[in-house]
Amino acid sequence: MVLLDERTSALDASIQAEVLNLLDRLRQVRKLTYILVSHDLSVVSHMCDRLMVMKQGAVVEKMTQQDLSAHQAKEPYTQTLLSASLGYKKSVTYL
Repeated sequence: MVLLDERTSALDASIQAEVLNLLDRLRQVRKLTYILVSHDLSVVSHMCDRLMVMKQGAVVEKMTQQDLSAHQAKEPYTQTLLSASLGYKKSVTYL
């Protein structure tokens, strides 16, 4: 079992993808179990089959990767996280 706490949060997108793909291959070859701690739901969706959403140290929802990808959150806190992960719409017009 390996604990990965925000392992790729400070990396640019291309390096992050390389590291995540390497971790995924290692998991398959070595039959590893990862516990991934992340605020990045795209990383969670890529790396995890199951996930728990926590707020102030308490579990508020358990989901599958399929639930996450389909945005099928039941709890308001999880729904807010999903909405925030979609990014924001630009309201600035460039001339």
